[in-house]
Amino acid sequence: MARLTSPDWIVLILYIVILYGSAFYHSHADRKNLDSFILAGRKLGLPGFIATLVATWYGGILGVGENTFRYGIQTWFIFGLPYYGFALCFAWWIAPRIRQFEFRSIPDHFDKTSGPAARVFSGIFVFLLASPAPYILSIGILLHFLFPISLFPALWVAGFVSVLYIWFGGFGAVVRTDMVQFILMFTGFILVVIFAWFQAGSPIHIWAQLPAMHRSPFGGNTFSYILVWFFIALWTFVDPGFYQRCAAVRDPRIARQGIVLSVLFWFIFDSLTLLSGLYARVLLTTNQPLFVFPLLGQAVLPPVFLGLFLVSLLAILMSTIDSLGLISAITIGQDLWGLPDSDSRSVRRIQIGLIISIIVAVLLAWAIPSVVNLWYVLGSLVIPGLLLPFLLSFTSWSLTSRQVQILLVVPTLTSLTWWLGKIQFPGFFRIEPFYPGLAVSLGLTALYFGIRTFSSKLS
Repeated sequence: MARLTSPDWIVLILYIVILYGSAFYHSHADRKNLDSFILAGRKLGLPGFIATLVATWYGGILGVGENTFRYGIQTWFIFGLPYYGFALCFAWWIAPRIRQFEFRSIPDHFDKTSGPAARVFSGIFVFLLASPAPYILSIGILLHFLFPISLFPALWVAGFVSVLYIWFGGFGAVVRTDMVQFILMFTGFILVVIFAWFQAGSPIHIWAQLPAMHRSPFGGNTFSYILVWFFIALWTFVDPGFYQRCAAVRDPRIARQGIVLSVLFWFIFDSLTLLSGLYARVLLTTNQPLFVFPLLGQAVLPPVFLGLFLVSLLAILMSTIDSLGLISAITIGQDLWGLPDSDSRSVRRIQIGLIISIIVAVLLAWAIPSVVNLWYVLGSLVIPGLLLPFLLSFTSWSLTSRQVQILLVVPTLTSLTWWLGKIQFPGFFRIEPFYPGLAVSLGLTALYFGIRTFSSKLS
């Protein structure tokens, strides 16, 4: 349990009060119709877009600290660099067109372009991809660090406290709280870097004290391991949080500009978290690397500042849980449950979906108690099936509804089968499950377009 002073606890309490105050402000207007509840009335401006996109992207902050403590600058090469590139591609090619289509979600996108069956299949995948389980696990671990509470009840507290205000305010509440959390996340890590700098010296000074492995882009791992993470970064193209925010902007140009500026903020924040992890590697000796950021805060920050840093960690985690919890709820209540005949019934179904999504996420976090493993498993299973059908829907290379369904299901089943085989026979299934699934998706796509080209020549 962390050793906090009374001023630190006051800061934590003030954070909860301010967070819920901002969430409930104007929340009555967020429930007046379905678009207001799930897309904030499609009136999202540039500052709100940047704040909610940047804050939502960093839910695995404890995993980032753990990986940096273990492997050094490798963290930036697997959790930073590839995502910047794919995000910029998304901004240029896809983001403005999402707003022009005026669909509400990725499953709704598939429903309008490929039919109801594609909506259901993609809805199942989005539900898994948007699971807040890794971030509920992170905040559960942090609560376990802060309070005398075991992990399992901490997971339930983490889940429901992080999404309770969504029940009343929907996406509008997410945006308002993310604007608060955006400020807090930068404030906390700027403080810890400044105080660590005074205690241990400049980044140039600590660089020489790091093990050689921590100064290598591979961090002691193989090229194939690094490459898998580059492929998993394709997650960006089918990230339902990106889609929701691009669908919610008032002007398509805001989506493109917002993502480009968000990449800049991500780079700045990644620099702060990387420096913090490297300072932790020099200053700390611990057999609990998952706790290196809270432990670093305890080691270098005085009272009040420690409270602010812990608040920044909570803000990063809660901003991701509430966003993904809402997306999962929309997927259940709107995309999988069916399309009811009134906005009020739609909102009620989404609220019920919120409860279901949190229960599933808590159980998943309990079953796979590793943030990085949850990212890896969910990404490896879902992305190969979802990626190409989604990207092709933005091109003139049209597929039939049946072909889209096969492209969604068969690669996913391939990755799942390979993953189960890898668990049972690790010596035989050496290739990572992501690759067979993506290879099958590419092969099926090539087959479909080969058949279409051959048929057009015959006609």
